[in-house]
Amino acid sequence: MPKAPAKKKPTVKKLVKKEKIPKPKVAKTEEVTSRLRIRIRAYESKILDVSVKQIIDTALRYDAKVQGPIPLPTEIKKYTVNRAAFIYKNAREQFEMRIHKRLIDILNPTPKIIESLTNLSLPSGVNIDVKLI
Repeated sequence: MPKAPAKKKPTVKKLVKKEKIPKPKVAKTEEVTSRLRIRIRAYESKILDVSVKQIIDTALRYDAKVQGPIPLPTEIKKYTVNRAAFIYKNAREQFEMRIHKRLIDILNPTPKIIESLTNLSLPSGVNIDVKLI
């Protein structure tokens, strides 16, 4: 008996041509005209997180769009000190200071938001840098 010719399988190109893939729809986004960029630094991370939460709650109370908090790399400063004054050169101590940082962006801030953030009382030991971009 003669064998029937084997059917060829369609190639990938032919399969792709048959399927019509719809183009993805692009969502409309609001234009960001200005940003309030807040950098917060502190030696203790718990105090830092409490103050970040306080800032975000204040911004959300006035219906602001908030991006963050974005954790930035922790800055570590190390200091090496001799234990003895003259002899025992190999006896040394090392100390380090860790500076934790966070970044918060508030999109299109209103004057009410800026005023409420300036009147905010934060714990001591927290350093804040505010820039309007």
